[in-house]
Order: sequence, then structure tokens, then C-alpha cells
Amino acid sequence: MFETTEVIYSYTRAQAIEDGVLIDVTHTAEEAGFRVPVALTTAVWMDCVDWPIDDRSQDMEGRLWDVLYLAAFEARRKRNSRRVVFQLLRVIRGCNQLFPVQLVLHIGGGDHGEPVITIMQPNED
Repeated sequence: MFETTEVIYSYTRAQAIEDGVLIDVTHTAEEAGFRVPVALTTAVWMDCVDWPIDDRSQDMEGRLWDVLYLAAFEARRKRNSRRVVFQLLRVIRGCNQLFPVQLVLHIGGGDHGEPVITIMQPNED
């Protein structure tokens, strides 16, 4: 039905990274064992990774590593799935308690059909 339809506009992954809608974490993801580009949505970054520089109780590198390590672990367990739901425990600023958060790892096609991974919240697509 849509094979001959002209595409009017397409928002690419590269544009989303350039605009800050997605945060490219490929370099750190490679250290966690990923072999394809990985990006986090801004919502995941703000909720699970971002941390004030002046608060030395945690750091963004460690929080990012937690997200990527758990995502890689679950992706290996469910290696034939394009969508992997996983959970991590995170600390909220100003509170020393752990709270569970559910995230989704989605494997899809990049701008040129290559495999890419996006880590997002369950309500994002």
C-alpha cells in the first residue's frame, strides 16, 4: 500500500542524537560488551544517569555503567528478543534509599538499516 508513497519527512537517529533527544553512549557501551551503537533517551539519562557534580555520593559514570551492565546482562539472557525489559535499583537525589525502575532495551534498525540499540522507559517508543 505504501510502497509508492513519497516520504515527506523522516527524523533520523543521527538528528535525534544531534538534537539531544537521544544520548549516544556507544563508547561506554562497548566496554560493557555491546557490539552495536547504543543510545539512551533523554528521559532515561535524566532519571537514571544524571547526577549533580557537587554531590560526591555517586557519579554519572557509575550510574551509566549500572544501566549498561544490567541491560547487557538481560540482553544476553534474552538474546533472541528485539525488546528486553529489565530493572535496576537507583538512588534518587536527596534520598539514600534504593528505588526500582524498569527500562526497555530495544534493538532496531538505524538510519541505514544497521542494528542499533536504544534504552528507553517503558512508556517511550
